[in-house]
Amino acid sequence: MARKTAYYGIFAALSILMGYVEAVVPMPVPIPGIKLGLSNIIVLLCMYVMGTKEAFYISIVRVVISALLFRGFMGLWYSLAGAFLSYFAMIAVYNIKGTSIIGVSAVGGVFHNIGQIIVAGIILGRNVVYYLIPVLILSGVVTGLITGLIAMYCVQYVDKRKY
Repeated sequence: MARKTAYYGIFAALSILMGYVEAVVPMPVPIPGIKLGLSNIIVLLCMYVMGTKEAFYISIVRVVISALLFRGFMGLWYSLAGAFLSYFAMIAVYNIKGTSIIGVSAVGGVFHNIGQIIVAGIILGRNVVYYLIPVLILSGVVTGLITGLIAMYCVQYVDKRKY
């Protein structure tokens, strides 16, 4: 049990570190909210190595701590919506036989952006944010493919027996 708890801490810390890297290195795109999703690499790694329930806990810990450290209270709502929606979409795709980690990641990227745009529409009270959905879907697919490729590479080098 102590070993598993230590791995939870390592995965959570890595995920928060990835969130920090994204907070200090901005994406060179003019549309707000587009990020590479480096933290998702760790959540995917956890999902495929430790299990889906463990990945959920890591995702929630990451979202809460990262939002409070780097984005503030309002950022917490955007992050929570994106994380919940993307997690449950990823689980749905994860359970489809034959779906790769890259596909799971791409779906997660798309639904994370959709969750955030829904919250933006609610908080800002403007329908204009919904016009960003096509661009955010495209960016979710592209960034999801990139993070999925990285996660696929990492999963190959993790000994699953330790978890």
